[in-house]
Amino acid sequence: MAKVKTHFVCQNCGYNSPRYLGRCPNCGEWNTLVEEQEVSLKSTTSKSLRRVGSNNSKPQLIGEINFESETRYKTELNELNRVLGGGVVPGSLVLIGGDPGIGKSTLLLQVSGQLSKKGKILYVSGEESASQIKMRAARLNVDGENLYIYPETNMDIIKNAINDIKPDAMIIDSVQTMQEPDIQSATGSVTQIREVTSDLMNIAKGQGITVFVVGHVTKGGAIAGPKVLEHMVDTVLYFEGDLHHSYRILRTVKNRFGSTNELGIFEMREDGLREVTNPSEIFLEERLKDATGSAIVVSMEGTRPILVEIQALITASVFGNAQRTATGLDRNRVSLIMAVLEKRAGLLLQNQDAYLKAAGGVKLNEPAIDLALAISIASSYKNIGTDPTECYIGELGLTGEVRRVTQIEQRVAEAQKLGFKRILVPANNLQGWTPPKGISIVGVSTLSQALKLALHY
Repeated sequence: MAKVKTHFVCQNCGYNSPRYLGRCPNCGEWNTLVEEQEVSLKSTTSKSLRRVGSNNSKPQLIGEINFESETRYKTELNELNRVLGGGVVPGSLVLIGGDPGIGKSTLLLQVSGQLSKKGKILYVSGEESASQIKMRAARLNVDGENLYIYPETNMDIIKNAINDIKPDAMIIDSVQTMQEPDIQSATGSVTQIREVTSDLMNIAKGQGITVFVVGHVTKGGAIAGPKVLEHMVDTVLYFEGDLHHSYRILRTVKNRFGSTNELGIFEMREDGLREVTNPSEIFLEERLKDATGSAIVVSMEGTRPILVEIQALITASVFGNAQRTATGLDRNRVSLIMAVLEKRAGLLLQNQDAYLKAAGGVKLNEPAIDLALAISIASSYKNIGTDPTECYIGELGLTGEVRRVTQIEQRVAEAQKLGFKRILVPANNLQGWTPPKGISIVGVSTLSQALKLALHY
């Protein structure tokens, strides 16, 4: 009897090693190498020769390809339609990741019920029984006539069910529980996840079935499995939020059919997820009027402008090295802005501890938040409050200049809609467009000028 050959595969990045290593030399993670049985080339030949597209596909000149305008079908959740780039694209493969209990299965069961009004939907679950899914569907008031529930993990049996039902869309919950019987490795391993995803991609592209896939996440928040998993799919969505709060954020990380970094806000209720049509009001509703260290910024999340409060607390340090703590903001950006404030605005911050956060649990990572970040820090340091009807937009350079930002018209319109009276913008952004009436738009060119206007000192 031939000896079974094994190798060790990193469950984080897919690196192969002939012997066990405590730390993966490719990604640097510890204790992620797992022993798996090597699969012979003959057994994987049929698996590796998959086609993406129809079975009769052949090379074509690009000018001879018939192209029809992209058709999408919309769900009843406009926030989800926005995140997907305008609706669900037939034949697309969508990956949704998030922490346990955040609401991924709830969201997809609601979407399944809505899409079942337009076609057949197959909900495949490897984590729940049919009665458990039915119990959750009753709580969510989901009762689709064309919604099929199928608790199964064997991909060969699932493909037979797809051929029998011929669904228009299907949900896989989750990809880590699915198994290719021809692959001799544990369920949830890198090899299994890669082969299952490849099978699902072939189903989506070859048969035109939209496939939603739930993916587990690691302790670091990334989707578990090899990085190739995110490269294979068309769209990657992250479902974020705090289990102790009711609001959830659906964020686009990758989208072949729309804009990335789009944001959808939902509220978790007893009867399921409900969309939040105006998230800016939520992020600002608990703001104190006379508080110091507070500044409002109009940030762009994909194509959507959102008003967010940036809060700063500056206190004298009792240790040798001052602390820099940031929640929802890039810590390196905070350090950079504080260095510019000290050098260009004369604020002595080197012996001050700084604690900053973006209120509401949202994460901000665009250059246009620099000015509001600097004003919130200066406000807390000087103990001078900002005007509650004023907001700030602008990128800061290392020489103290306020630089131009993109999509200024949409930002100003959103601020005006929420009742703000004055907005500070880069002076160069005032060219080439007509500011709307009802809001005072002030152009600033330097950080010192902006601080004098905002804090009146």
